[in-house]
Amino acid sequence: MPRKAHLLIVDDDPNTLASLSRAFRLAGHEATVCDNAVRAVELIRTESFDVILSDVVMPGRSGLELLEDLKKAGFKTPIVLISGQANIEMAVKATKLGALDFLEKPLSTEKLLVTVENALRLSRLEDENRELRQRLGKHELVGSGPAMKKLLAQIDRVAASETRVCILGETGTGKELVARAIHEKSPRREHPFITLNCAAVPAELIESELFGHEKGAFTGAAGRHVGKFEQADGGTLFLDEIGDMPVAMQAKLLRVLEEGEVERVGGDKPIKVNVRVVLATHRNLEDLVKQNAFRRDLFHRIYVFPLTLPPLRERPEDFPGLVAHFARQVAAQNGWKEKIFTEDAIAELRKYRWPGNVRELRNVVERLILLASDENVAAADIRLILATSDALSGGPSACAAGNTTGTLAERTEAFEKETMLGEIRRHNFHMTNVARALGLERSHVYKKCQQLGIDLQSLRKPE
Repeated sequence: MPRKAHLLIVDDDPNTLASLSRAFRLAGHEATVCDNAVRAVELIRTESFDVILSDVVMPGRSGLELLEDLKKAGFKTPIVLISGQANIEMAVKATKLGALDFLEKPLSTEKLLVTVENALRLSRLEDENRELRQRLGKHELVGSGPAMKKLLAQIDRVAASETRVCILGETGTGKELVARAIHEKSPRREHPFITLNCAAVPAELIESELFGHEKGAFTGAAGRHVGKFEQADGGTLFLDEIGDMPVAMQAKLLRVLEEGEVERVGGDKPIKVNVRVVLATHRNLEDLVKQNAFRRDLFHRIYVFPLTLPPLRERPEDFPGLVAHFARQVAAQNGWKEKIFTEDAIAELRKYRWPGNVRELRNVVERLILLASDENVAAADIRLILATSDALSGGPSACAAGNTTGTLAERTEAFEKETMLGEIRRHNFHMTNVARALGLERSHVYKKCQQLGIDLQSLRKPE
């Protein structure tokens, strides 16, 4: 499936601009033109381009100078230079400055289109490599219990189709991981996977984020913006927290799902898109429909194949695999020595109710590896960390961590005192280590002990 591209053509000859832009538009691409390097830099700073084609010899700044300016400024967009006065020295200099290719005029339209396709392919490979490096070990569904086996089988079944999937589950259960797995097992795997969290975008901006906008469409629209649907063309668009999308926006989303085309804010023509939309929410959509907070027609359009993710507390058999996976991941990312979690530690982790699910477990594993003083992470380390987490979430360990009666200030002070005493005993009165564990200056630890009424002298055991 050919990828549509947005190209910038820079040339001081109006006939060249007209012929090249027409050729690219006939090939299904978008083209913006300008006649000088200074204006080109302004456009590049305000708009996103997939490929830049520039003449070399122009009044004012040359194409070589434009190339040099853009590389110094850190722009990664592939740049192809063209010239009617080409020579080997010019081509060598262009290559050294970072030009993707150097073409001589008169230009062959066929060769130019092949050059652009190669540039797009190279750019996509670089993006994929960058993403793979960033994602190394991050986006893997881990688990061998019955619930995960059932989920993985459902993913395999639905991925090969174009069926619309709605992923349901509590916060932190891994809804984006499931969406990625569906994409990567689908025929669209070679095309983009684009995400948008509907709850994280202000209501007044979500239309622009989804569909894009033209320059000047509203105050602050300094340049054209390509929306998520266009970015995902040929691939998959993951709309997280769809239950938080404003009702007015739901009607526009429904139209796009039905017609397969978007219109940028401020635009005057529809743009065809071929996108598989996968949605997710932690909310009960049926309840939202009853409350008139979610459109019934949109609900029936998206609720074709619901996938429900089990919370972590219902996956006790998956703890050893998840903990080992996160321990390896955290150690590799930070250059730390990998630590082993004992069986008693795993058993202790299973006791906690995990309101933040897998995401919370990953954070706790990282904290434990950072703070544990021994080669292995033991049950005592788990109890110390989860006492803090449970107290903050109102869980069962909060009672052990401090008073559950009294004013907020009294409960907070009791919890702080218990935490401070735990760290002091754990580090055998080594106050530098206590300070490091609590993220405080060493002098602040002593001041805090005074405020909490902790007498270090009386606590210290005689040698």
